[in-house]
Amino acid sequence: MIALFKKPSVWWLGVVAVLLTMFTAVILTAADAERSESKNITNELLPSVQMQFMRPGQLEAAARKFPVVYVPFGLIEWHGKHLPLGNDALKAHGILVKAAERFGGVVYPPVYFHDGFDRKTIVPVITKLFERLKKTGFRVIIGVSGHNIQQQIDMINQALEPVVADGTVTGVGLWEVTLSQSKESSTDHAAKWETSNMMFFYPDLVNMSELGTGPLAPKMKPPDGIGGLDPRVHASAEVGRRNVELSSEAIGKKAQQLLESLPKDQRSFRLQHISPEFWWSI
Repeated sequence: MIALFKKPSVWWLGVVAVLLTMFTAVILTAADAERSESKNITNELLPSVQMQFMRPGQLEAAARKFPVVYVPFGLIEWHGKHLPLGNDALKAHGILVKAAERFGGVVYPPVYFHDGFDRKTIVPVITKLFERLKKTGFRVIIGVSGHNIQQQIDMINQALEPVVADGTVTGVGLWEVTLSQSKESSTDHAAKWETSNMMFFYPDLVNMSELGTGPLAPKMKPPDGIGGLDPRVHASAEVGRRNVELSSEAIGKKAQQLLESLPKDQRSFRLQHISPEFWWSI
């Protein structure tokens, strides 16, 4: 010990080395924990963030904590012989449930409105839905379409316009991968990405044997109607898991940003209570 004090440079070097080792260990532990959390995302869709399963007290508590509502859109459409017809809304719904589980907010049940419906008829209906969500007290409304064509996004955003016009709420229409598109997060039609999403969320609904073993018709042509990389080669539950992870995280962060973009006095749940004397049916 005396020798250490006689050679302070040696002593301090030892202390610094120990501190650096401890600091590195903390950083690595945090990184490992983050990676572990990332890998732990599961296909379980918790009822506790899905509006149709929630009791009044649960809905009020969730909305007061994070007054964001996510509305998934899709349609009944051919998605190859191997996938369910409701793929688009099921995919969007599952991703939004994951966003709500991590960031807060609640998820409205899937809405099956075709973008080919008469816009003059359907947009006012969706506007009425958004208005009721606003009257219920939500401050952010995010409509997400799993049917990846511009017309459905336009439909959602057009329906939102009169609802957000007074500046007391905000919202946006998105595809599920609008904010996350990358090598690990993308979309197609019943090919690699959509098949992977269903393999992750609903493996029992996917039957790859229906595709046979021969060549698939290209560019969504009959008899397969598949657009994208051959799902028999490129799809997997792990690809779906990573896509869901990235897209749900991006949507959740967008929800936070939208809420923060409102004036401070407009960021709180606005309904006095979810009880018979105050409740607005949705």
